[in-house]
Amino acid sequence: MKSITIQGTKRESVGKKSTKALRDAELVPCVVYGGTEPLNFSAEEKSFKGLVYTPEAHTVSIEVDGQTIPAVLQDIQFHPITDKILHADFYQLSEDKPVIMEVPVRVTGRSKGVVAGGVLRQNFRKLKLKAIPANLPDEIVVDITPLKIGNKLFLESLKNDKYTFMHPDNAVIAAVKMSRNAGKNTAAGDDEDETVAEETSDAAE
Repeated sequence: MKSITIQGTKRESVGKKSTKALRDAELVPCVVYGGTEPLNFSAEEKSFKGLVYTPEAHTVSIEVDGQTIPAVLQDIQFHPITDKILHADFYQLSEDKPVIMEVPVRVTGRSKGVVAGGVLRQNFRKLKLKAIPANLPDEIVVDITPLKIGNKLFLESLKNDKYTFMHPDNAVIAAVKMSRNAGKNTAAGDDEDETVAEETSDAAE
């Protein structure tokens, strides 16, 4: 999985006054959990651009006072009006310790149902999964080619040994629904079949 680097400065004070001062300076208060003890630090808000404002999933390399900590973003808070980042929580990665994170879903292929005039409904843009860091995928690739009108793609069909999905097996990832055009095409196809059958019958007589 791709990784981005966030450079930060250790916070000595975590009170409300110091937190407000950081935000006024366009710095984000952050904390890393998962180590021997939580590490509080601050980082420039612009350094989150490649982590937050992207559909891709990333791990994070946090550099604080000469220390490098591999981590994943666990939670982030935004201002309800300005959308400024108010706080970020990270979780430290360990080689043999599973971690939970969201990974984007990428749909490939063109389903038979869509070709016939149906409409594709994608219910998940991201999936939450659990895995050790080495097995974290950049994305979940879903091939919708076999789906016909009325078919659904369930999460169960995506299961493997490298990671565990944090959703029920019967969760519908994508489905192809009937559309008006598909209905007309189906009706037209039935009419053509009946016409051919009548012509064949007449010829036989």
